Amino acid sequence: MLEVIFLIVLGILGILFAVVQDLRKREVANWLNFSLILFALGFRFFYSLFSASNFDFFYQGLIGLVVFFILGNLLYYGRVFAGGDAKLMIALGAILPFSNNLFINLNIFFLFFVLFLIAGSFYGLVTSIVLAVRNFSKFKKEFSKRFKESKLIIILGLIFAILFLILSFFEFVLIYLAIIIFVLPYLYLSAKAVDEVCMIKKISVKKLTPGDWLYKNVKVGNKVIKASWDGLSKDDIGLLRKHKKDVFVRYGIPFTPTFLISFIVLVILWLRGIYGLFLI
Repeated sequence: MLEVIFLIVLGILGILFAVVQDLRKREVANWLNFSLILFALGFRFFYSLFSASNFDFFYQGLIGLVVFFILGNLLYYGRVFAGGDAKLMIALGAILPFSNNLFINLNIFFLFFVLFLIAGSFYGLVTSIVLAVRNFSKFKKEFSKRFKESKLIIILGLIFAILFLILSFFEFVLIYLAIIIFVLPYLYLSAKAVDEVCMIKKISVKKLTPGDWLYKNVKVGNKVIKASWDGLSKDDIGLLRKHKKDVFVRYGIPFTPTFLISFIVLVILWLRGIYGLFLI
């Protein structure tokens, strides 16, 4: 049990450092994520070598790393995560296997991901509401503009919501689906309005860091630096600093607090023996 406590403490400390970095600099350094992986796997190896009868504890860490490497890359290339968030997810793969039993660990992985989705949805919604309230006049103007441009989506959502509302007289659970269908277009338009109003900033090129997202393509001489999901490279930044004073950059909502919330809830459930609800 002491070995699991060590991993839990390591995970919490690592995520806390990531949260501080993300909130201060809007990035999570590679050295932090790679250090988490090395510390976790190194501890697993030496614990297996000197304190265990086999290397299962170490092998489970490797399996977790592979599983979360795949998951992190899927979320990154699916444009859900930025690079730092994806690497933090991968690093947690080396920490989260708390058991020497593969099936128990698979349950832990699945439970963590479910908790992450729930916490992420709630965190994103609350953060968006706070940003919208702080910039209400601009948000209202942008939302109205997008609402007028998306009347077809609103009308279709209303039609399907009414249809499921009628069907709910026969199957009551469908009323929840009707509510979701009705609300979803408004949530989408609100998120896009918040993104446009609150997450786009004009900054000096001197403040750019690798990975920053351009709001739109920037032409520098005969070259066009594209606004890509991978963000700016060091060469791009060097070129911009030679020819530009300011650029518009898109910032995302710092997402690392979701990792911390999910991890802490997972640990609480693990300590209470609640982790095997999904695969067994």
